[in-house]
Amino acid sequence: MSEIIQLDDIAVGALLRNMAPARLYEEALRYERGSIISDQGALVVSSGNKTGRSPSDKRIVFDPQSSADIWWGAVNIKLQEHTFMINLERAIDYLNTCERLYVVDGFAGWDPQYRLKIRVICSRAYHALFMHNMLIRPSEAELAQFGTPDFTIYNAGRFPANRYTTEMTSTTSIDLSFERREMVILGTEYAGEMKKGVFTVMNFLMPKADLLPMHCSANAEASGDTALFFGLSGTGKTTLSTNPQRRLIGDDEHVWSAEGIFNIEGGCYAKCIDLTPEQEPEIFRAIRFGTVLENVVCDEENRRVDYANDAVTENTRAAYPIDYIPNAVIPCTGRHPRDLIFLTCDAFGVLPPVSRLTPDQAMYHFMSGYTAKVAGTEMGVTEPEATFSACFGAAFMVWHPNKYAALLADKIRTHDAQVWLVNTGWTGGPYGVGTRLSLQHTRAIIHAIHVGALADAPVERDPRFGFDVVCACRGVPSAQMVPRRTWADGAAYDERAGQLADLFKANFAAFEDEASAAVERAGPA
Repeated sequence: MSEIIQLDDIAVGALLRNMAPARLYEEALRYERGSIISDQGALVVSSGNKTGRSPSDKRIVFDPQSSADIWWGAVNIKLQEHTFMINLERAIDYLNTCERLYVVDGFAGWDPQYRLKIRVICSRAYHALFMHNMLIRPSEAELAQFGTPDFTIYNAGRFPANRYTTEMTSTTSIDLSFERREMVILGTEYAGEMKKGVFTVMNFLMPKADLLPMHCSANAEASGDTALFFGLSGTGKTTLSTNPQRRLIGDDEHVWSAEGIFNIEGGCYAKCIDLTPEQEPEIFRAIRFGTVLENVVCDEENRRVDYANDAVTENTRAAYPIDYIPNAVIPCTGRHPRDLIFLTCDAFGVLPPVSRLTPDQAMYHFMSGYTAKVAGTEMGVTEPEATFSACFGAAFMVWHPNKYAALLADKIRTHDAQVWLVNTGWTGGPYGVGTRLSLQHTRAIIHAIHVGALADAPVERDPRFGFDVVCACRGVPSAQMVPRRTWADGAAYDERAGQLADLFKANFAAFEDEASAAVERAGPA
């Protein structure tokens, strides 16, 4: 369905609403330099100078109605309403200079009881197709009755913020007003800002109704038993949750309600650096007509994409509707999860391949959100470097992490879910000494969790971290299950474990003002 419509404050020659993907292809190829069609049928586009999110440029309007609910700091940076209105007017003024604008109406949240109506107004056809894929696509009848949106995104990313405006630190600004229910984007054409802006809104609104928004993937077996996968980049979240024997509910953003879980999005936004049909067949086959391929290198002659080429960025991405995955659950909802899997890539070689967490320990590790960088991944990193991201997605959390962790623990207890901490990192020593746990063995652990084989497996209490280490799993050598026994020097293990424990405690100090004594005690001794 496409039509010319009028919006308040915006009047241009062509204001095109909810165009079909084929029409958006035509618009992008005609009006956006560099857009081409790959040999797989995907629309290949460039996001310009910004090839990733700009978290230090994200701002939230400080308002008495919502200020007490927001954990202000380096993630949630205050913005005065006056400055927001300057940026909003700047965005609208720019959009009014465009000959063509695109409007996308869609839903956030597959449960109709909790979904939000989202409207996106943008100047690039590629951005419209991206959000057509990432939002839940209304039927024609729903579009006809769409009415006033619950939240509006003004994407004027081609136009810069004025860095001399009070509170601006660069020419990029991503501003949210929960009271006005509006988002303004200036100075970045990276499409992921829209997607994560919607997630940030859900992270603010859902806890008000005692719902838990989660940065995780989810799948289910044929019987309906559901599992959630939490983890930062490099931990294997996408790889391990993509399973042809199970059905995909979603790859990134979900909500846990009183009825079960539901996906927030209508699509997937998959990393595609080094993508091959052998390693990720479902994702590879999803890259076809209708998919947006962002910042990849594509041969001008034969239109083949070189997925191994990171000349533009390592953050190459593919955005496609979730029903491009053959085993996706539509609608994207599921039962209350039976298993929650926290993934960490521990480069210190300290954490076990799999351990069981109590609800208090789950809160502690959820709030910690630990993984590690290794030498060579970034300039200046020569030793394993601990990385903590609260709730496995600190950049999108609005409330204090304890708010989300308390909701998580309550739902774990209410629905008798089990939480597992799974290490996909090193064993037998730290990075550079030990070896990385094999994907085959990790898959065996995940399978054992899915089928319930670890529920009664023998365990040992870890003397420093306090969790129960699973000592036996079919398909994994028993010698690998308890990490201290894999090190040639037990004293060296103890020293490194102490270092990691100290890093956990130093990180958790930021949460002590809100966390209960029981949760603090659930951390390492």
